[in-house]
Amino acid sequence: MTRKLSIGFVRRGYSHTGGAEAYLKRLARGVVERGHEAKLFATTDWPREEWPFGPIVPVAVRSPIAFADEVEKLRSADGSDVLMSLERIWNCDVYRAGDGVHRAWLARKRKFELPLERFIRGLNLKHRDTLQLEEALFANRGASRVIANSQMVKNEIIDLYSYPADKIDIVRNGVPLEQFRFHPELRETSRDELKVKSDQIALLFTGSGWERKGLRFAIAAMALCRNRKMRLLVAGRGRQRYYKSKRVQFLGEVSDLVRIYAAADIFILPTIYDPSSNACLEALACGLPVITTRNNGFSEIIEHGVHGSVVDSANDLIGLRDAIQFWLEPDRRAAARSTNGQHAAQFDISRNIARTLEIFLQAAANAASASGNIRNI
Repeated sequence: MTRKLSIGFVRRGYSHTGGAEAYLKRLARGVVERGHEAKLFATTDWPREEWPFGPIVPVAVRSPIAFADEVEKLRSADGSDVLMSLERIWNCDVYRAGDGVHRAWLARKRKFELPLERFIRGLNLKHRDTLQLEEALFANRGASRVIANSQMVKNEIIDLYSYPADKIDIVRNGVPLEQFRFHPELRETSRDELKVKSDQIALLFTGSGWERKGLRFAIAAMALCRNRKMRLLVAGRGRQRYYKSKRVQFLGEVSDLVRIYAAADIFILPTIYDPSSNACLEALACGLPVITTRNNGFSEIIEHGVHGSVVDSANDLIGLRDAIQFWLEPDRRAAARSTNGQHAAQFDISRNIARTLEIFLQAAANAASASGNIRNI
């Protein structure tokens, strides 16, 4: 008989369009539906109505170190069987490295920075604190187990921190496929709402953190195509004044992305670094060809030229331009609609939840064994 667990989740900060928040809510819903208990350790900006799965334990601090310190205090009095963190903290039973490896991201970022930018970043205490917490989890083994959502992230944790490979589980991202699929009936109305003409090609870029996700490279690659009937739709938050182009339409934060996916023809995310973009998986499930880089863990699950295109790096503008032009062919896009939807079927959120629960049960058994209180798991 499978034991029912009490699971504490940790997440600092809240964005109603954040990928980590969306995943955490899907995971918590699946956990509760399977009879387990869930609670959330979160900063006070997490809306109560966005967590109907159990109690919220408020952590009334904002900085990474202060948040980690407070969670450590609260954990000592907490009776959860498993503490799973989606945030860098000092210690936890299971850490999901959904944000990737900060040390690896900084190394990639340096390749795209000017010397003055590198100097200014070196003075940023946020990076120092994040690296300190990351080292606590990996180098100092503060995380008993780690979940990575790509082989890329697993390799980075092993290579940069010598964390044991056998304690890292790869659990791919998952989306609710009943929600994210191509809705032909939405296409025309959505394009009308966005004022996209029937003969125009709509490229779509979604996500916040535009510098890391490579928005400037998407704009530059589109310009190289010299196609006046091409438009780039940008969903998410960022500093628009840094990304000026007459053929870019900024949509702001969008809660109903399914309508935007239906209106688009091609999805593009030339990211500098992404552990495994959830937006790419959503776009794939909705039948869009996905153009991204090898620095996106998502690229591991698609076949180049079949489900989309993979370029070597974000600043490979010629490669990005050629990929866009490759997918301008209507027959290729039509084939991808069917192929991509079928391919995405193996990444339904239910599989992610089932595998994650297996890891929780093992973590609870290990914790009980270590405390000398062995129970039937």
